[in-house]
Parts: sequence; structure tokens; C-alpha cells
Amino acid sequence: MPDIDIDFADRSVILDQLKHRVAKLDTGKKHNTGIYANEIPHNPVDNLATLEHKEAEKRGYFKLDFLNVSIYKDIKNEEHLTQLIERKPLWELLEHDSFVDQVFHVNGHGDLLRQLKPTSVEQLAATLAIIRPAKRHLANEQWPTIMKEVWTKPSNGDYYFKKAHAISYAVAVVVHMNLICENLEKSEDGLGSI
Repeated sequence: MPDIDIDFADRSVILDQLKHRVAKLDTGKKHNTGIYANEIPHNPVDNLATLEHKEAEKRGYFKLDFLNVSIYKDIKNEEHLTQLIERKPLWELLEHDSFVDQVFHVNGHGDLLRQLKPTSVEQLAATLAIIRPAKRHLANEQWPTIMKEVWTKPSNGDYYFKKAHAISYAVAVVVHMNLICENLEKSEDGLGSI
């Protein structure tokens, strides 16, 4: 089954309009982001699916993850988003904790970013994958080795980032980096405050 994540500035806007069921984890608790837009056996009191999401998948139910990604609240329109995606970010800003700690998904990982020095979306995606436990061992490798091994599914079941997810998040990081720079350019301080 495909694993589909959909990002929203505020997922409640769509969830309020969409008949859905909340996915359940194998712990019996609700999935933080997973929903079913189709009918699935559920508890009518709390709208929680009665099948945990892996069992539901085996039975053919299709789960979607609706994610709150607050950076999108600052996107004006599709054209603005496209411009932010296509603009080359100032990669050297990833060497400064004062900047990194503002950035979606990489905050707190300044040491790794300074060590690997990503300069492309693909390298940034690999860096995001290395943050995960299954690929942490690649942090001290050179880029050719990293790119050869980072997308291989671990045989021991450790948590890792699939390439499609990592690329998507890397693009979101680039968008956020460019948004921060755009907002700083508009402010009186400019980039000198970083």
C-alpha cells in the first residue's frame, strides 16, 4: 500500500469538512495524523477505527496522514510556493545554529548539518534520513558512500526515512529556509541578524 502524507497549514480546516475515521495505532491509541476517508469499522463514540492501522492496511483500507506543517501559513499562493521551491537557498546558513534552530525539521541538528554541509535537495534529504536511527551510522561517511547506502531499507526493522518522504521534507526545509530569508529581507535587520 502507498504511504501518503498530505501537508496542511491547518489540517482541522479540511477535517472539519471531510467525513473521516481516525486511524488507530497498535497501542490502541489514536494515530496522531492518520485518517480514513472511507468507511472502516469504528467506534461511533470517539470515531476511532477499531482495527489498528497495519491490520486495516492488510484488509485493504487506505490510510492518509494529514500533517500540520505550520510553515505553509506564510505561503501566499501557489506561485509564491513555486518561487520558494525553485529559489536556491543560502546553504551556508545551515552552518549557524541561530538559523538552523528556526528551520522546520532540522532544528536541533546543527552539528550534523555542519558536519555534512548539504548543498542540494538530494543531500539535504539524505541528511534528514541520517537523523533517523537506522541511518545514523552514515553521519561520518563521505557523500558517495552516503548516497549509495542511505535509501537501502534496513533489514533489522529500525526506523528510517523512505526516499520519497525525505525528498518531500527536504523541499519543505528549502521552502522554510527561503521564507525565513524572505521575511528577514523585509525586516529592518536583514540577514545581518543571523
